[in-house]
Amino acid sequence: MRINLRIKEDVANFTKRLFYALFDEEKHQQQELDALEHIFKNVVSEITTNKPDDLWQAFREKLPEIKRSIELDALATEKNDPACKGLHEVYLAYPGFHAIAIHRMSHELFRLGLPIVARMMSECIHGKTGIDIHPGATIGTSFFIDHGTGIVIGETTIIKNNVKIYQGVTLGGLSVKKSLSQTKRHPTIEDNVTIYANATILGGDIVIGANSIIGANVWITKSVPPNALVTYQSEIKISTRKHDK
Repeated sequence: MRINLRIKEDVANFTKRLFYALFDEEKHQQQELDALEHIFKNVVSEITTNKPDDLWQAFREKLPEIKRSIELDALATEKNDPACKGLHEVYLAYPGFHAIAIHRMSHELFRLGLPIVARMMSECIHGKTGIDIHPGATIGTSFFIDHGTGIVIGETTIIKNNVKIYQGVTLGGLSVKKSLSQTKRHPTIEDNVTIYANATILGGDIVIGANSIIGANVWITKSVPPNALVTYQSEIKISTRKHDK
């Protein structure tokens, strides 16, 4: 089997330029999208027999909707992070926001039947941010990632609206059997949930109910009802040392 590994570089270039182009002024955006169309079609022709013209047209028609979702993510980031000095900082310097933005684009390609291209795009931003979101994951509006390093979100995860997660969170599967590849293996997170650092939530039938708070370092393998507070209790003892005279 011949594999053109150089398309990894093409996809990396495509991913970066597409993100920038979404926020260009209209005239320059159209010019850039025309150039990106050529890269897209070359990549698609390398890895699928599907018609690249049709796929590009379908994807391009979705870009305004994708941009609106990304803008809502930016607003959620500004609103929820007290350290944020404004939207300019979000767009220019927030790794969580960048990871979400690339996911919005790669997820659409995943839905259009281009899982390999989508996965390469997600790996581009994974390498830069340390945030691993599978392009198959379904994420609602106004998603906020704070810090973000070490976050893993699996392929069949469903995250609804106004969810906040922190660094080290894993939304994963209980089993890695290949035979389960076509089943829902990852959890569902309902509206307005907050998941704090290093929490692990595993299993395709797991639902975290709306308005719940999942505390740091918890390990969850069963569903949580709405409006719940889940915490991990550990005992920390602090004592005064005696100094030798």
